[in-house]
Amino acid sequence: MQIDKLKIARVSTVPFFVLTQLKAQIEALSSSGMAVTVITSLDEMSDKLALDKSFTYHPVNIERAINLSKDFFSLLALNRVFKKCKFDIVHSTTPKAGLLSAIAGCVARTPVRLHTFTGQPWVTTTGVKRSILKFCDKVIARLNTHCYADSASQREFLVSSGIIKAEKISVIGAGSLAGIDLERFDPQRYSADELQTLRADLNIPETGKVLLFVGRITPDKGVHELISAFSAIVKENHEVFLVLVGPFESVGESIVNQVNDAQVRDRIKTVGFSSEPEKYMALADLLCLPSYREGFGTVVIEAAAMGTPAIGTDIYGLSDAIVNGETGVLVPVKDSAALKAGILAVLSDAQRLSAMGVAARDRAIRDFGSNICSELLIKEYKRFFN
Repeated sequence: MQIDKLKIARVSTVPFFVLTQLKAQIEALSSSGMAVTVITSLDEMSDKLALDKSFTYHPVNIERAINLSKDFFSLLALNRVFKKCKFDIVHSTTPKAGLLSAIAGCVARTPVRLHTFTGQPWVTTTGVKRSILKFCDKVIARLNTHCYADSASQREFLVSSGIIKAEKISVIGAGSLAGIDLERFDPQRYSADELQTLRADLNIPETGKVLLFVGRITPDKGVHELISAFSAIVKENHEVFLVLVGPFESVGESIVNQVNDAQVRDRIKTVGFSSEPEKYMALADLLCLPSYREGFGTVVIEAAAMGTPAIGTDIYGLSDAIVNGETGVLVPVKDSAALKAGILAVLSDAQRLSAMGVAARDRAIRDFGSNICSELLIKEYKRFFN
């Protein structure tokens, strides 16, 4: 079969994931001649997908949380779409979309069923819920034709955990879900005057160091340790400011709101969701991502492309995104004291900070451009029909 005749379905739980992670890759698939259909739940961001003419958008409601009755109807809806459209490839991302797509694609007899693992929610859960979520990943692995991990360390973790056989999962290129748009994540886009204006808008003085967090503000992202470490830094009178870019989840919001020290509160700048996180990356001295779990940590590479090094936890995924001591620093997970020490060690050494920024950008350009990653994915699709 010719590659330009392939009919592809890309399935994710929510539009936000497609818009922020997959859009460039999906447009590249379309440009190669493939007929691409994007399937996600219907929400306030769906209109943005519907307006994109490079692919067809087909909403199917998929709950993020476990809901047996709603999940059953979602499964039936996906199965109907798969049978009607007769896709050559169904490629899912995100856990719930992955599970339902694997089952629906198998029932619909879709020739090639693929899934990309981007982190395992069960890593941070216990008891029955952990067992259920882990079983779901095993179902995804079993029913799909092939699976991908977005980092080598995640692949090793999935294999060693008994989720999937080694021969059935691989990493595309150097890793990451879809690479990054190097034209968008380019520090040259922002002038010194623009960054100065942004600094003023955030009420951060010229001498203030900027520590940046980008992502969902939730405990799993290490927000508790981040706030604890930052509070200790401020109390030692270091002129550091924390900028939080991303949507609050209820528990994460309560962690931030529990800060009682007025000096610490004044140095925490909450931006909320931003469609242009790269401008904050251009301003930042250091990105901080103290997650408990990450499939890869795309935000680390986005910041790297902006010339901003990162400090993160030494977990699978992030240990691939950050080259420890070269493009950033890795610290133990759930250790606010180590996080504080790591932040101060980097921010207090201007020469080291600058060298890490240069190395981070060089690596992002060399290995993680979206064009490179899209070309490698297209080759993957082709090999199933050779």
